[in-house]
Amino acid sequence: MRTHFQLSDRRNLREGYFRKYLPFMEIMLLLVTAAGCTSGREYFRNGFKVGPNYTKPAAPVADDWVDSSDPNVEKIRPDDAAWWRTFNDPTLDDLIHQAYQQNLTLRVAGLRILEARAQRDIAAGGLFPQSQQAYGSYSRTNLSRNAPTAAPSSFFDEWKLGTNLAWELDFWGRFRRAVESANANLDASVENYDDVLVILLAEVAQQYASLRTAEQRLEYAKQNAEIQRESLGIADAKYQNGATSKLDVTQGQANLSQTLAAIPPMETARRQAANQLCILMGMPPQNIDAMLSRTKMIPTAPPHVAVGVPAELLRRRPDVRRAERQVAAQSAQIGIAQSELYPHFSITGNIYVDSKSVQNLFESGSVAGSIGPSFQWNILNYGRIVNGVRVQDARFQQLVVTYQNTVLQANAEAENAMVAFLKAQQQVKDLADSAEASKQSVGLVRDQYNAGKADFNRVLTVEQQLTVQQDQLANAQGSVAKNLVLLYKALGGGWQIRLGGTEPQPLPAPNGAPRPAQPDMAPTIPEPPTNT
Repeated sequence: MRTHFQLSDRRNLREGYFRKYLPFMEIMLLLVTAAGCTSGREYFRNGFKVGPNYTKPAAPVADDWVDSSDPNVEKIRPDDAAWWRTFNDPTLDDLIHQAYQQNLTLRVAGLRILEARAQRDIAAGGLFPQSQQAYGSYSRTNLSRNAPTAAPSSFFDEWKLGTNLAWELDFWGRFRRAVESANANLDASVENYDDVLVILLAEVAQQYASLRTAEQRLEYAKQNAEIQRESLGIADAKYQNGATSKLDVTQGQANLSQTLAAIPPMETARRQAANQLCILMGMPPQNIDAMLSRTKMIPTAPPHVAVGVPAELLRRRPDVRRAERQVAAQSAQIGIAQSELYPHFSITGNIYVDSKSVQNLFESGSVAGSIGPSFQWNILNYGRIVNGVRVQDARFQQLVVTYQNTVLQANAEAENAMVAFLKAQQQVKDLADSAEASKQSVGLVRDQYNAGKADFNRVLTVEQQLTVQQDQLANAQGSVAKNLVLLYKALGGGWQIRLGGTEPQPLPAPNGAPRPAQPDMAPTIPEPPTNT
């Protein structure tokens, strides 16, 4: 029986509260429906928040690659977390490690994550009382003795110590939307770090390929200069013996000088690539030949490459994910702007002790205070507030289009790198055949010239062809490596290095040479975003 009465009492109590606050709830629903852009149904569905709930926008993605039918293109999911190991070049592995540990641009991106995380925590603090203050004061007052109400004693002390707070309730979800926006911005900063990392690793590999290409071109140029020097010696000997005119000697000298003149620009290109590698590794330009002596050839790319399907770019490329997170952050800003259309409800209060003597300051009779609700409603600013909502919505639409354009650009970059890689491989094969044939022709035409069966013009033509074709071959071999790097960059590979397990281990410096200092500059960053 007692239980029955208890249940009844509770039910009556709930109904009493419901009847008591029903008018207030009806007024709030009326405000939601009439004063703003969010209906009552949407307000409840959004978790008592005004403004739109974010949904990921659609993006145009190709169904397949243009070169998907090429036998060297594999549509399996690429294992590009440590794509630089594809080249099997320990020097490149070492440079990648140095750049990841020491690059200053990457460090700036990491510090931006720390900034975004602090901004997120600031936004989360808005869910709690926004203003809390402690105060205290002491004053000694002297009253006029000639006043009509003069007290017997004109001097008195006043001691006061207290605290106050103001708490705006998150009735419309303004502060929760701010947390949503800050969380999305934090995700975007992590994606920006990953994007900078992808660009950094690709730039290191590109500069390394440029350096090795310059070295190969130098090697070919020096070899051809030696060949031409030998031909010049033959022509000069024949001229001294009266077997030919001086024209052969001057032509041979001109050909040799032209080849030698091409060497300084190649040496400059190599030095500039080495200097850029130093900058990428976070150290001043210096001689890094000791670090580069492990290998002496252009990185060799495999003939086949796994590229997956275009739709995977939405997940794999950090810049695409960053653009999507920026859209999400802006979506929450619409709700924040819409919340200004409604009244803001707050609770303010203070409690303090006040006494004329410090001995009685903490007695119960010295306690005073107040507490109560309040509201503020900008009822005459709707033109500005509504247009503020429109501003945020327009920015949201801009970011949606930017995200869609980022997806298109990502697809185009992958397609461009893929076709460049495939065509460069064909070019290398043809140039290698051409250079080998020219090399054999040089030996044959020199024998004919010695035997008097060919003039020196033919010798010059074949030697010039060999010089040009070998230089083109070196450039084409470098292009294969560079285009494969660009393809991995376009596919968004390499950022996984920060997750651990793919970071190359530092290799010992060759010949006991001291290695540049490696300060620990990689900042601690949050876990990857949930949409990764």
